[in-house]
Amino acid sequence: MKAWRFTAGFGVEHLEIVELSEPAPGPGEALVRVHACSLNYRDLAVMRGAYGSNVKPPLIPLSDGAGYVVAIGPGVTRVKTGDRVAAAFMQTWLRGAAPDDAQANSALGGAIDGMMAEMVCLKADGLVPVPPHLSIEEAAALPCAGVTAWNALFRSGRIKPGESVLVMGSGGVSTFALLFAKMAGARVVATSSSDAKLERLRSMGADHLINYRTTPDWDKPARQFTGGVGVDHVVEVGGAGTLALSSKAVRRGGHIALIGVLAGQGEFDPRLMMLKSVRLQGIYVGSREMFEEMNRALELAAIRPVVDRVFEFAELREALGHLEKGAHFGKVCVRL
Repeated sequence: MKAWRFTAGFGVEHLEIVELSEPAPGPGEALVRVHACSLNYRDLAVMRGAYGSNVKPPLIPLSDGAGYVVAIGPGVTRVKTGDRVAAAFMQTWLRGAAPDDAQANSALGGAIDGMMAEMVCLKADGLVPVPPHLSIEEAAALPCAGVTAWNALFRSGRIKPGESVLVMGSGGVSTFALLFAKMAGARVVATSSSDAKLERLRSMGADHLINYRTTPDWDKPARQFTGGVGVDHVVEVGGAGTLALSSKAVRRGGHIALIGVLAGQGEFDPRLMMLKSVRLQGIYVGSREMFEEMNRALELAAIRPVVDRVFEFAELREALGHLEKGAHFGKVCVRL
């Protein structure tokens, strides 16, 4: 079988297509023929060799993938041959509020091989059936970005109808968060550096749009939208570079779900969050249980992930380059 793998080191120059033996499922395992994968910002960090000392080559990249079960090992009852499944981001984090060290180290495409191979052998407990109305590429978009947004709003945020949510940009997590917030009956403030992308966010249901290039102090219009009170939730994907403005945009007693570091470095004074009694919650994707909750909601609400572009298997380097440029809207996928 064919697989992409970082060979002698990290960096795009070490990312190669290799021939590997087809794996066979052992007890408690299932063999999955992968039909599509999706990319996350984390995959760029892995490619740069900047994702921790326990992430080492040789490594098959990408955490997110979906396909069909083609064989099962002894004792497997969770899935059967022919099932259409996606792999949970952390293979052993099945439930609970946060992963322990061992569960965190079961994240695909990091400490262990990922999904960018024609066939993968995984723990059956780490597989999740996907909603039937989704394409296989849409299903591949779910495990990291979708579950992260679900955790941020429903588990950590405990969102209620009528509340307000601020989402940043138009990447995978932010577009999922917008869809979920509207499903929950919330109002959404969306930011982007592109007026064209803002119009697309409006078409998805965003109630108030802010171009952060032309309005760098975007916390002010966000507060104005809420009558000066501040938004109830911020889906914070910028990190240190945007956290200071998020702490100004959020209401007293509000909630910031800290997810990403896309905006780079910045200075942040925590005193405002203390004075406003803001709850800052780190979000590291989510458990299999959260994945299953999300899938039930997706099916009932007939929600489809936003897929920006689908590349072919041989075009993984190009797909990573497209993601790195930041021109995408929603998820970038690779078809196998």
